[in-house]
Amino acid sequence: MELNLKNKVALVCGSTQGIGRAAAMALASEGVKVTLLARNEAKLKLVLSELPKTAVHDYIVADFSKIEELQLNVSDYINKNPGFHILINNTGGPRSGSIINATLEQFESAFTMHLKCNHVLTQLLVPYMKSEGYGRIINVISTSVKEPIEGLGVSNTIRNAVGNWSKTLSFELGAFGITVNNILPGFTETARLNEIIEEKAKKANRSFKEMEKLMKNYTPAKRFAKPKETANTVVFLASEAASYINGVNIPVDGGRTKSL
Repeated sequence: MELNLKNKVALVCGSTQGIGRAAAMALASEGVKVTLLARNEAKLKLVLSELPKTAVHDYIVADFSKIEELQLNVSDYINKNPGFHILINNTGGPRSGSIINATLEQFESAFTMHLKCNHVLTQLLVPYMKSEGYGRIINVISTSVKEPIEGLGVSNTIRNAVGNWSKTLSFELGAFGITVNNILPGFTETARLNEIIEEKAKKANRSFKEMEKLMKNYTPAKRFAKPKETANTVVFLASEAASYINGVNIPVDGGRTKSL
């Protein structure tokens, strides 16, 4: 299959670890010029040095909890560079906890990091995508878009907001050759998953290994995903091969989600 991704330019958020890092690596392997975006410059430089040398890659330092900083830094970068064909919206999930005990500040913080930041970046990048007649906006969300996950009250709420935002966006941008799709990762071997396992193990008075085994057995594949497996889906959706896929949620969860 010809993906035709050479000479494309991508902005990959949350790209110093986990799925974001894997997506940056996978896109660069296909000849995409990748610009990393995260808040830790030392980690950005490390990942930049590890990217396949298929193009001249770059990075932007910005913190998703500081939306004005994000808007300014990305805007300044675009003013000096032509623009991006591909946007990978990805950031770490909100803290776990019951929804009844969630504070307004937790909702506001999550809404800013997961929806407002996505929106700001999309508004900045879409004009260039329209001029090129080619755009791919890919949001890495969660299977909670389809089925709420116990103990992730704030995350369940905000992730669904992002899902509906992106579906609405797909209606508006499809005529310009721009697609908007969501990837819904299941249990994936990341630092975030380790935090969730630890919290679940404490609540259930079990060891980390016991809880890890239980969660693996809950998945038909009987294992956790590697970040690269989710990144492969990112690459496909970013390519010309996926030009008629728009406005969909794609679980990459080993069959864990019970709904269609």
